[in-house]
Amino acid sequence: MRDDVEVSGWLRPGYLVLAWISFALGMVGVFVPLMPTTCFLLLAVWAASRGSPRFARWIREHPRFGPPVVAWERERAIPRPAKRLAVLMLGASILVLLFTLGLLWLKVTIIGGLLLLGVWIHTRPEPGMGRCPLRGLASRSPLER
Repeated sequence: MRDDVEVSGWLRPGYLVLAWISFALGMVGVFVPLMPTTCFLLLAVWAASRGSPRFARWIREHPRFGPPVVAWERERAIPRPAKRLAVLMLGASILVLLFTLGLLWLKVTIIGGLLLLGVWIHTRPEPGMGRCPLRGLASRSPLER
């Protein structure tokens, strides 16, 4: 599900700046705990596909960062190690919030949102889980499910 629609005119530089800022924030997330990486890379690819398809292609083909981005674009799937890390980081964030945030209503709201996000991440499919990429149909027989 690629949106390689290069924009011309005055919007193109804006998309390119957004792509580079998102990419930079994603790179910070590689080294800083609790800072997301993949979501910034997804935003970078989306913006780059409009501002610089060459940059978007470079991100998709990158050996480290490309596979999760491509898995999300093609299948809306999250690799198992990324799921585990995301849920672990959400759990750590919840623990920090439990002991540091004073306002009960805010604490309940944020923790509730993080729990819902964790459930959503956990329920996303993993790349290549029984789907035929060409037809979008199940490639396993009903007996194998």
